[in-house]
Amino acid sequence: MQKVLIGLLLFCFAVSTIVVEGARPSILNVVDFGAIGDGQTNDSMAFLQAWNALCEATTAPLLRVPAGKTFLLQPVIFSGPCSSSRVRIQVLGSIVAPRSRDAWKNGTSESWLSFSQVLNLTISGTGQIDGQGSAWWTHPRSNHLKALHFSQCDNLILRGLTHINSPRNHISINSCIGVIISHLNIIAPKESPNTDGIDISRSSYVKIRDSNISTGDDCVAVNGNSSYIRIINVVCGPGHGISVGSLGAKGLTDTVEEVHVRNCTFNRTQNGVRIKTWQGGQGFARKISFTQITLIASENPVIIDQYYCDGEQNCKNGTTAVAVSNVIYSDIKGTSAQKEAIRLDCSEIGCTNIVMNRIYIAPSAPLVHQTEAYCQNVRGTSNNVTPNVNCLSGS
Repeated sequence: MQKVLIGLLLFCFAVSTIVVEGARPSILNVVDFGAIGDGQTNDSMAFLQAWNALCEATTAPLLRVPAGKTFLLQPVIFSGPCSSSRVRIQVLGSIVAPRSRDAWKNGTSESWLSFSQVLNLTISGTGQIDGQGSAWWTHPRSNHLKALHFSQCDNLILRGLTHINSPRNHISINSCIGVIISHLNIIAPKESPNTDGIDISRSSYVKIRDSNISTGDDCVAVNGNSSYIRIINVVCGPGHGISVGSLGAKGLTDTVEEVHVRNCTFNRTQNGVRIKTWQGGQGFARKISFTQITLIASENPVIIDQYYCDGEQNCKNGTTAVAVSNVIYSDIKGTSAQKEAIRLDCSEIGCTNIVMNRIYIAPSAPLVHQTEAYCQNVRGTSNNVTPNVNCLSGS
């Protein structure tokens, strides 16, 4: 009888061990699905097979892109929804796009790597994603591909990776709710056109923090129908700064609110903190704050531009405009590479409740002149601001 009991106990222990072991998240390696990782072989199909295994699993496995290898991918769409409550990808190696434009095999795609309808997705690691964009930068931008595009990916986490040389935007967040982006390095040459670091559109509750972005366009752009965006401790430069907009292009109605930028540094950027809207648009940009900002020889440190038209000449004045209101600038210090350090250029509809507190922007060496401010059609207040903004009360 005792032997029977011991046998039953050992059997139960073995079964429980199997159950526990089976419950542990497994690791899926793209190499096990046929990826070569020599930087020359097209590994797209292997990545898709690995993705299907990940997405269909119910035990929240981890998909690993291993270190020491370089994986060449053509444009790929990683589609959800997935069965697992969590979808995790760890990138330790390098992922590269085709080197030449002729080598791209999907000419109809607008993005290189797309994720669609994937909930609770985390992409992290110490690896690199290289868009090999230099072949595209001298051609019309309408054909340029975004490197990473996320659509309807709620509860998204992006952490730790280095993103370089996208043909166009490095990371695009579209129609997502709940996004945390942190500890990224995004790098492209200063002269590379339209290589935005992070573009946000139609999304809410997005946090970007503790990242370094140096590109040929906006470090971060908050586009239409976005709200509750926080950008914290981002170093930007070179690049075109952190922008709200552009908004209202081609007469569209765009809304942006609750955007808060804090503790960010702009190093030799074309712009610092910017709001840009087109004439003829509708909607609003409101409840926006820029606080604890450091400027290092920024060309246009503080700017509201309601006459934005993306370099086009003879932009027509419109009878409508995106309303800009309830904007706070506070604790901004540093240097301007141009004489005009603050420009609040609002349309006849005007910008309202613009508040400026504790701002000191001096000329950068070797300039010897004092910095100046320009403003029109602006209502608001200022306190302890250099250069003086004479259209604001309290100046």
